[in-house]
Amino acid sequence: MLTEDLISLIDRIRKCQCEMQNIEVKAAEQGCPTRLFDTISSFSNQDGGGVIVFGLSESSGYKIGGVYNAQDLQKKVTEQCKQMEPVVRPLFTIADIDGMTIVSAEIPGVDINSRPVFYKGVGRLKGSYIRVGESDEQMSEYEIYSYEVYKKKIHDELRLLPENAFTDVNKDEITLFLAKLKIKKPNLSSLPDDKNLVLSGIYKDRKLTLTGLMLFGIYPQAVFPQYSITAVVVPGYHIGETGISDERFIDNRRIEGTIPQMLEGAMNFISRNMRDMTIIDNNGKRADRSEYPVKAVREIILNALIHRDYSVNTETSPIRIMMFKNRLEVENPGGLYGRITLDDLGKVGADTRNPFIASNLEIMIDTENRFSGIPTIRDEMQKAGLIEPLFENKRGVFKVTLFNDADDNYDSKRKRLPKTADNILEFCRTPRTREELKKYTGYSRYYTMSRIIQPLLNDGRLKMTVPNKPKSLYQKYIKA
Repeated sequence: MLTEDLISLIDRIRKCQCEMQNIEVKAAEQGCPTRLFDTISSFSNQDGGGVIVFGLSESSGYKIGGVYNAQDLQKKVTEQCKQMEPVVRPLFTIADIDGMTIVSAEIPGVDINSRPVFYKGVGRLKGSYIRVGESDEQMSEYEIYSYEVYKKKIHDELRLLPENAFTDVNKDEITLFLAKLKIKKPNLSSLPDDKNLVLSGIYKDRKLTLTGLMLFGIYPQAVFPQYSITAVVVPGYHIGETGISDERFIDNRRIEGTIPQMLEGAMNFISRNMRDMTIIDNNGKRADRSEYPVKAVREIILNALIHRDYSVNTETSPIRIMMFKNRLEVENPGGLYGRITLDDLGKVGADTRNPFIASNLEIMIDTENRFSGIPTIRDEMQKAGLIEPLFENKRGVFKVTLFNDADDNYDSKRKRLPKTADNILEFCRTPRTREELKKYTGYSRYYTMSRIIQPLLNDGRLKMTVPNKPKSLYQKYIKA
């Protein structure tokens, strides 16, 4: 970080009067804070890292108080960074503001294969933290396990079932699967059936795996009751609202069976509860369409079934479908897997949490395992004239939201985008960061920057505060 970047950052903090996802403020007039381990851990464990700014006082309204001794402060911060596993290497910057010395320590985000970074003094379980807003939260055992699964390439989908589990399978479905397998993968056609079942992850050590159970079991929920789908239709905009007859749910179902059966059951549930829309174009031509694009809905449900976490940590967590007056939400246990981020969705090839389930479904129901699901969802929503789908990754849960045209609380895309552009310009009378813009629009960072901000930059209605460094961490956007 350059000195002028630090000065600009401090000005931004004082204007916003808050810490942020990647900014932590520490007073250091009387000495170096003695417990920085939580923040060092949380910044190291997030993409992009973060910055600790010493010399501002949060309790005094972010007043500049300076640091007691810049050289000693750097030494003691470095000593704390050395107590992390793996060791963290901070980058320091010093600035003088109104005769007072300010010091920043940039904490780099480490590669996912080195996470979680934790304080050795208390160990991995108690010393691993994650940044949530402006606070450092201790990681759960599941969050720590998620890193281990990726690093060690653990495939929970291949784990064996409990002793005495109900493992009866549909033999006709297995026979059909093997026949399709030999057609689609000719190099396996000469192998015996039992060998192909092992190579496909359906059997291991002559025992049925979780993959085999979820694809061919007579009743998988006899072993794992919550490896199912709960689906509800709510009469209003939020859980808890009731209908005219005081009903909490218009429809409420638990969907069970194998993955193909649950996919069919979920699609039947949503189709039954979707409204049909009549659209009249500018020429007066009428056309009927579903409340949500069926193809997009199918991709969301299929992705949830394929990519949910099937580890022991999520055995009590079903996939959830919630239909509200203005939106459809689908949640599945297990956040984004591996290196993929929300901004990367649909743009780069993603790591696959359950590759055996994914590849077997390609054969069974002709699914595509080519990372085309997210682009398909976006394209289908755009073709339907609906706003961008919302993707969220929240501490072990991945959630997709589709919005419909119910505009008594929410504008449709045709109404919302021009209004959003005007509001953005007004919002940017004060310089705004990418994260602030993302929160303001409610869309993903990718959609906000590419679909809303970039056109305004191209039109000259917005400008960058650091125009010579478009990708700068400290870039802000202001009305021209």
